[in-house]
Amino acid sequence: MVIKRARKKIIKVGKIAIGGDNPVVIQSMVKVKSSDAESALRQIAELSDAGCQIVRLAVKDKDDALAFKKIKRKSKLPLVADIHFDYRLALMAIDCGADKVRLNPGNIYKKSEVMEVVRALKSARIPLRIGLNSGSVGGTGLRGVSMPDKLVKSALEYIKMIEGYKFRDIIISLKASNVLDTIASYRKISKLCDYPLHLGVTATGASFAGVIKSSIALGALLLEGIGDTIRVSLTDSPVREVYAAKAILESLDLRSFGPKLISCPTCGRCEVDLVKLVNAFEKRVSSLSLRPIKVALMGCVVNGPGEAKEADIGVAFGKRSGLLFKAGKPIRKINFSECSDILIKEMENNDG
Repeated sequence: MVIKRARKKIIKVGKIAIGGDNPVVIQSMVKVKSSDAESALRQIAELSDAGCQIVRLAVKDKDDALAFKKIKRKSKLPLVADIHFDYRLALMAIDCGADKVRLNPGNIYKKSEVMEVVRALKSARIPLRIGLNSGSVGGTGLRGVSMPDKLVKSALEYIKMIEGYKFRDIIISLKASNVLDTIASYRKISKLCDYPLHLGVTATGASFAGVIKSSIALGALLLEGIGDTIRVSLTDSPVREVYAAKAILESLDLRSFGPKLISCPTCGRCEVDLVKLVNAFEKRVSSLSLRPIKVALMGCVVNGPGEAKEADIGVAFGKRSGLLFKAGKPIRKINFSECSDILIKEMENNDG
């Protein structure tokens, strides 16, 4: 199955192109104060190493906005200024080098203020993200109006105002904390405009639940071709957000980030410590630059040989030892203790 992407307008954030036929872009957010520039830069470097492509920073006050200049000068990634309540902070962040600005229609909505921000965006030639959240969308007290309808209505009204100022470098997000509301909101807005969509679920709860909720919502939308850039929002390290986003995109064959590992869940038939092997192997491989190939680590003779044959390189274990497969053919038996070293050597040879 090949996913047919909805064709959206192409918007550039720094050197990263979003929309059109471009790959789905991974984003995250710095989780320290922007005014602490050194800590922010360390986190940005970690995110870059993990595979993040665009990073957003909260701009809560003047000190945060002024720090943008130093962060921008040293950042490995394009920077998005996240603005709420005070439009003047957007103007400062733009002057200090922001690559994109996010405004929340729930708390910056006065026409005169929005117009000033748009003028500055035009002058700097950078885009705007219209970012709505279920927790701050207008009209939440209206009875009989669903959350998706509130989000879409608010987005369309804001888009109309922005377009009235002859500005169309826009990206849209409509994030709800409820998975079904999130899916419905993006489905509706995707049919009504051609601006690229930034996917995400907001306020997802604890990390494990957050990954599950985000995987369901983003996976459902991406399968329908909806979505041009994503963030997996977690109450956890931003690097974990990036790893989760990469896993979602890889599982749908929308992106490849190196070797893809297949392993069995283990059961009473497994006679080796496969969990320990898989965790150690994954950690080693994550630090290597290798081309995307399928690697299978299987723990028993039921599905093991079949999955190992289907992979580019694989091992099916019996008792203590395993059978190494390459390109669908059995090569030789290997010991459990040497498995990681042999697989990595085979992968490196395959890479050449």
